[in-house]
Amino acid sequence: MIEYPIEHLVDIGIRDIGIVVGYLGELIREYLGDGSRYGSRFHYIRQEERKGIAHAIHLSIAEGFINESFIVYLGDNILSKGLRKYSRIIAEEDPDVFILLARVKDPSRFGVAVLEDGRIINIIEKPKEFVSDLAVIGVYYFRDPDLVERAYSTLKPSWRGEYEITELIKWFIDHGYNVRYEITDGWWKDVGTPEGLLEALYLLLDSTPSRIEGEVSGEITGRVVVEKGAIVEGKVYGPAYIGPNAYIGENAIVEHYSSVERSVRVVSGKIARSLIMDDTIVDIGSLRLIESVVGRNSMVKSTRELHGDIKLEVSNFSKIII
Repeated sequence: MIEYPIEHLVDIGIRDIGIVVGYLGELIREYLGDGSRYGSRFHYIRQEERKGIAHAIHLSIAEGFINESFIVYLGDNILSKGLRKYSRIIAEEDPDVFILLARVKDPSRFGVAVLEDGRIINIIEKPKEFVSDLAVIGVYYFRDPDLVERAYSTLKPSWRGEYEITELIKWFIDHGYNVRYEITDGWWKDVGTPEGLLEALYLLLDSTPSRIEGEVSGEITGRVVVEKGAIVEGKVYGPAYIGPNAYIGENAIVEHYSSVERSVRVVSGKIARSLIMDDTIVDIGSLRLIESVVGRNSMVKSTRELHGDIKLEVSNFSKIII
């Protein structure tokens, strides 16, 4: 997930990227490294307690990482079209704050912007009653870190104990600064749930072209990616993704909108609209795994002759025997 924001930032020429980490942050650091393989330099800022996005920005400024204009891109967000269009707007107009908005079906899950005559007049965090369907999504630009610190000094923790980014932005609105916005014209996903993760997967697969670099002796139908080192002896129906060194056995079928990640072994069974993460084994006989997320280094195995669909949300290093 976090690689998409990183790639979008590097794409617009940003080379110094601060990554705020907390619980299990060492796993993120171990995976991403120093940023050299992304053409960037990573700086890790540790947030000991979950005190919110505004607090994470404050830490980044206080520790000296941020000392000029900056962009914040939340690591669980994906923008289909990246940042190029918006970086041009920022460069041309030089606003104090720039935010992105997206129309959503359930505004009560988000901070939403209230517009009047083309201007933002208010931002409300997770409104209980409808005031707007324009969610403030996880990309923010601030021109002056000193102003950000001034705004932050006025904030108080919300009911959930966090310093809210919406309140930080609202300070700029209330004090008459130039807060510019754009309504995104592509899709956007905030992946905070397993369902959201699968929705993002489906959207990504919809825009991924076919590419066969692995070994296929089975059957490939539709738009499928088979990465280098992968072996497909069974059947794969696209759109689907088969990761590096993955194995699809002759008794296995990968159906539409599924992603089988690096070094996964699907020995038997069917997989549909699911995400199977690295180094996992799936051996489920005649069962069909649907709309599921299975974490890395896990095993899902059927020891009996069972038929029908199963749906799982399985964390890393899990063992499921059916």
